[in-house]
Amino acid sequence: MAKLVECIPNFSCSKKKDEATYNALVEAANSVPGCTLFDAQTDGNHNRCVFTLIGNIDAIEEVAFQLTKVATERIDMNKHKGEHKRMGATDVIPFVPQSKDVTVEECVELSKRVAQRIWDELKVPSFLYEDSATRPERRNLATCRKGEFEGMPEKLLQEEWAPDYGERKIHPTAGITAIGARMPLVAFNINLATSDVEVAKKIAKVIRGSSGGFRSCKAMGFMMEDRGIAQVSMNMVNYEDTPLYVVYEMVRSLAERYGTYIIDSEIVGLTPAKAMIDCAEFYLKARDFDCHNQIMEYHL
Repeated sequence: MAKLVECIPNFSCSKKKDEATYNALVEAANSVPGCTLFDAQTDGNHNRCVFTLIGNIDAIEEVAFQLTKVATERIDMNKHKGEHKRMGATDVIPFVPQSKDVTVEECVELSKRVAQRIWDELKVPSFLYEDSATRPERRNLATCRKGEFEGMPEKLLQEEWAPDYGERKIHPTAGITAIGARMPLVAFNINLATSDVEVAKKIAKVIRGSSGGFRSCKAMGFMMEDRGIAQVSMNMVNYEDTPLYVVYEMVRSLAERYGTYIIDSEIVGLTPAKAMIDCAEFYLKARDFDCHNQIMEYHL
């Protein structure tokens, strides 16, 4: 059986704002044998798309580069606007082990090879983040991205923020990319019945780990212009340490405090089954439930 790696690259474009570029990225994602595009999600408010690909190590290495090449050639960050924070046309490239015989260390080496090739052939610099990070402050993607595309030229001149690959200047249109190995996370958004984005921002501040909330939760408040509602957008970096139902219940309680309620929630991209099974177990109050023995698909 092939050694499988998941790659979840994020690009600063959306089908709504630039359908041609989005379609070119999808075409590139499907162009490499040994790699499968499992999911492609796009959001006009964030002006961002997120792909989920799984394949053998060589195929994932190649598709990550080919996607970055398309994004570099087609996306001009000087013209990009969106709710989501971003610093590059290819904003982030995470590599996640997907089979037991693939180690995080192998994914770290994979991230370094991709970063080197992107610099050599495309002249796009990069930071290594999460398990690939060369400095403690670079583990956190939000810290790497702080300043965004517009503030990055000045940031790169600071002694501690030289790119891991490339020169101390951004690519003039494609910016800079974060590349790294990490364990699975769940991108989880909760939409509120209010058009007051400050409510979402206040809730996000309470629940995110950097503000003293849940240590495995990264959260921000956004305005969903097409729906006229506010959103609490989260990355759950360890869904077992902080389950989805825990943050959901906290957001529900805080929303009520601000005179509103949850309309719906959404999972962006793919998620480990256990993250959803844990929610079902909690809300069903399932006593002595054993997912590995009682879920039929686990036996197939």
